[in-house]
Amino acid sequence: MSDKTTVEMTQANFEDLIHKNEIVMIDFWAEWCGPCKMFGPIFEKSAAKHKDIVFAKVDTENQQGLAASFNVRSIPTLGIFRDGILLFLQPGLVPEEALDELVEQVKGLDMEKVREDIAKQESKQATSQQ
Repeated sequence: MSDKTTVEMTQANFEDLIHKNEIVMIDFWAEWCGPCKMFGPIFEKSAAKHKDIVFAKVDTENQQGLAASFNVRSIPTLGIFRDGILLFLQPGLVPEEALDELVEQVKGLDMEKVREDIAKQESKQATSQQ
């Protein structure tokens, strides 16, 4: 990638990027994808605005295993991690304003509450499986 505002995410650097950075935005894309080409500049512009966040791109053609691990069936798909927790995974082109709004929502989250909610869900699932 020529632009340094984003990093290329691969199976090899995935764990490091997710666990060593507070917020990671992921663009699952492919060179042949028209909507991906339209979303790319929006993603890059947001990356330039939010230097405190890692913006990563996953080329689904070269990183098929990584894309499959997220069950990516349609591109572009946007994924968002905070504190190592996947908070958002949605296919489709996200308009610039909506992307900025997502960034602000993720920054404003009370992660203690998110962890509590996850623990409650896991406890419910474990109880229902007994």
